[in-house]
Amino acid sequence: IKLASGDIIANLNSDDFYIDNEVISDVVAAFNEAKTDLLYADLYYVDAKDTSKIIRYWKSKSYKEGLFLKGWMPPHPTFFVKKEVYQNYGMFNLEFKSAADYEIMLRFIHRYKASITYLPRVIVRMRVGGVSNASLKNRIKANREDKRAWEINGLKPHPLTLIFKPLSKLGQFFK
Repeated sequence: IKLASGDIIANLNSDDFYIDNEVISDVVAAFNEAKTDLLYADLYYVDAKDTSKIIRYWKSKSYKEGLFLKGWMPPHPTFFVKKEVYQNYGMFNLEFKSAADYEIMLRFIHRYKASITYLPRVIVRMRVGGVSNASLKNRIKANREDKRAWEINGLKPHPLTLIFKPLSKLGQFFK
């Protein structure tokens, strides 16, 4: 990230991909129109081998203050950040094994209240099979890291926030 030469930075997982050739131009246009620090959109979880097969549709929504307390987070592969936000609020915390994305979004959005815009369209196809969701044991470890993300940022989640987080995604399997 420190070596990035652009003004807007995205972190796309190695086997994920943008859905079409208009994604970057749409993102830049949305940044320019909204005069925002952060931007996110929707994504499809797709079969690891057949990327035309949609397993889950992560339809997000416009951010409102307090959504993190209800278990919300934007889909990380769709998350775009102005380079100056990293310079002002820090880089990824590499002590996190599975929640570095959650921690940095929590820090930028909930703690520092960087301006954020939702682009209401699917921009990423993400292959299923992430480490944090590979087993119940991994999900429990990830939940512990999510809790630690709140703690290291000096934030206090609602007592049910970390229960709401996985529950908030259930509807994505039934659309």
